[in-house]
Order: sequence, then C-alpha cells, then structure tokens
Amino acid sequence: MRETGKHRTQLADFLKTRRARLRPEQFDLPAYSRRRKPGLRREELAQLVGVGVSWYTWLEQGRDINVSDQILSRLADVLQLNEQEHSHLFLLARGPLPLPDEQSNEIGEHPAAYQAILDGWGIYPALLVDRHLNVIAWNESGNRVFGDFSSRSERNRNAVWSTFMDPSQRERLVHWEQAARRSIALLRARSDRYANETWFGELITDLHQASPEFRAWWSEHDILLTCHDQNEINHPLIGSLAFQGTTLVVPERPDLLCPVHWFRLNKLGIDFDGMPFFERGLDSRKNINHVSSLRTGNTLR
Repeated sequence: MRETGKHRTQLADFLKTRRARLRPEQFDLPAYSRRRKPGLRREELAQLVGVGVSWYTWLEQGRDINVSDQILSRLADVLQLNEQEHSHLFLLARGPLPLPDEQSNEIGEHPAAYQAILDGWGIYPALLVDRHLNVIAWNESGNRVFGDFSSRSERNRNAVWSTFMDPSQRERLVHWEQAARRSIALLRARSDRYANETWFGELITDLHQASPEFRAWWSEHDILLTCHDQNEINHPLIGSLAFQGTTLVVPERPDLLCPVHWFRLNKLGIDFDGMPFFERGLDSRKNINHVSSLRTGNTLR
C-alpha cells in the first residue's frame, strides 16, 4: 500500500508540473490578471478534459481513484505531452512495475556475447547501462572518448552522479547544463518506473545534498525514457568532438540500454566516420592495455 501511495504522489507531482506549463491563452481562456501560480487552474483543466473539478482535484492530490484509458489520453492531449511523457503518464497511473530479480543488474549467462556486441561497433563509442543508469560495460572507443571507466568507482560509473559530481565531466561536456538536465530526466523516469526500489531514493537523497543544481532542477519533473540527442565534448587529446547518439534496447533484458554514438565533424573539420580517430595514435590495441582485462565488480571480464 505504501508503494502505491508513493506512485500516486509521483503522478500528482507530474500532473502539477505539466499543468503549470500551460497558459490560458493557449485555450482561449480569460487571462486573469491575478493568478497565484503559473499555468492553468485545476477547474480550467478539468473543464478542458471533461471531468469534474472534485474528481480531478483528488487525482492531483494523489488519491487512489480509478482512471480510464480514455481520460488519461484526454489528459495527455490537453497537457500537450510528448510521446515519452504520454507513456510515462500511463505508467504512473497504472502503478509501479514489480522489482526485477536480484540478478537483474548482472549481465547473466552470456557476458561475452554482450561484450562482443559492444566491441563490434568498432570506433563508435558504445556502452551498456543498467536500470540504475550505471555503466556496466563499454567498448574501447567508449572508454577513450568518455573517460576511463575501469578506473572509476562503482558510484562514479553512475551516469547521473558522475555528470554532477565529477569535475572532469564539467570540463569535458561542452553543454554541461543540457547534459545534466538530460541525466536528471532519465533518472526521474527510471525512479518513477521502479518506485518501490529504495536504491533510487538513496541516490536522489545523496544528489540533493551534494548538488545545488540537482536540487533546483529535480522539482521540474522532466522525464526522458531514451536519449537520441546530439552531444559535444572537449576531448583532452583531440579537442572538440561532436556526435549523435541513439539508444538501443536489449530485447531479452528491457531494463538494459545500449547507447551508441557516431561522430560528426569536429571543429578542425576532421571526419571521424572512418578510422582517423584511432589511426591518429589512439588505437587501443596498439597503444594501451585493453580495458576488458581490468574490469571488476559488475562489469564484464
């Protein structure tokens, strides 16, 4: 019951933040001069959705009431949710997912197969990320581009923690705030999805205490299920690198994600669509020890 209540609280917060983003003039409603809070009023949203004010108020208060798919879809339309937010609204309304079994953060019976897939991307940086957003495996290009994962602690291999708390990431990420907000949105979506899991609460509490930016942005309740954005980093050896990312899902393990990145042009105009990135003295097989021999803990050997 307590877990269901927590999920309802997340649903209430999500609805409030989305309602606050709407403006009366978007719906030809009177723009009253005195509004205590930004966005539509509850009664205005209820009218647009076609439900009673009391019923919607109960929903936004996190009460345990039934909501039909039709009403949820209407809510999503009026709140102008994107596709990922639409899916997230349904997840919040239907309750938390059951916790994966204790082995779910491990690769399972075929670690070599996962590593072979990552290595098969060659010069394109590829990672394997668990439901906690911990980087648990990587190819050599990913290691060279994003920093040595093998030398990091388990906490520092968490994508959100390292973005906010590792000073080198602030230097490496050209658009640090954009990347940090994106990481929060990914964490929010995962923590809402697995609302029963205390691990997320512990990480979020630690980040609240350690980072003023995290404290300021967490309350916005942005969510992101997968990431396909463009990124730019300041690489310590070759300067500015721009790349496009996409996220693949492991069919038999939907709690695992595989972000893959391909290079665009850097500011010097060098095209990394071929092999120059590694041919210019960065070929891991010739110049550094292969990271797979160093991996420990939850990573692949």
